[in-house]
Amino acid sequence: MANLKHPTPETAIGSTHSNTETLTIRGRDTLKEIVGEKTFTEAFYFIVTGHMPDARQTKCFDACLTILMDHGLTPSALISRLVEDNVPDEMQVGIAAGLLVIANRHVGTMTGAGKIVEEGPKAGESEKKWAERIVLEHRTAKKRLPGFGHPHYAPKDPRAERLFEIASAAGCEGTYIRRLKLIEKAIESKTGRHLTLNVTGAIGAVLTEIGFPSSAMRGVAVVSRAAGLVAHMLEEKSTGLGQHLVAWADQSVHVTNPEDN
Repeated sequence: MANLKHPTPETAIGSTHSNTETLTIRGRDTLKEIVGEKTFTEAFYFIVTGHMPDARQTKCFDACLTILMDHGLTPSALISRLVEDNVPDEMQVGIAAGLLVIANRHVGTMTGAGKIVEEGPKAGESEKKWAERIVLEHRTAKKRLPGFGHPHYAPKDPRAERLFEIASAAGCEGTYIRRLKLIEKAIESKTGRHLTLNVTGAIGAVLTEIGFPSSAMRGVAVVSRAAGLVAHMLEEKSTGLGQHLVAWADQSVHVTNPEDN
């Protein structure tokens, strides 16, 4: 039998349906202390961390939630639109399908960036040497550094710059943002190349600054992008943009003959 952490199943998140007299989130009365009293941003931070954010944390967390909400016809938006065209009465199916591509390639790399800056230098290692070591380790392993590089934004990602501005104004800019910027400098000094410090890298650092756990950071991207996908799917009902893409593919994609190879 598995060695369970707790002999009796338990949760600190919220009350269950079996108790209709009490409705709580993390021990607080949901109807009296949360609903109508706290914003969605505050409640989201609270239910994940167990701590109600202060004004500066709320400002930064809200910015991180909002900045990834949409970026046009991204893979997730296109997937949701195509699903909407084929399953028009089940919006949750298209949203779920679009969210499945949030990972290490698209949108979700704040987790990796957050873990790197959170771990930081080893004992006796300066931050500068640490940043150089991180760059060399990833280069030797031929691994992409999470939070760096972008196919369109160069030399700066304006979304990352905006997040740093908000964090600084809110009084949240500190150790972790500094560490991420040191990695940016180390990339140039050790490789002779410039890699854009992108928005997901910035989110990883900012979320770490406000005490949000790195293991839950990808959830921020999922919640944020879900809101944008609702808008794409609603628009799809009236415009049928996805249908135009399917028609284009049908007419424009060349079908090869295996005998020609």
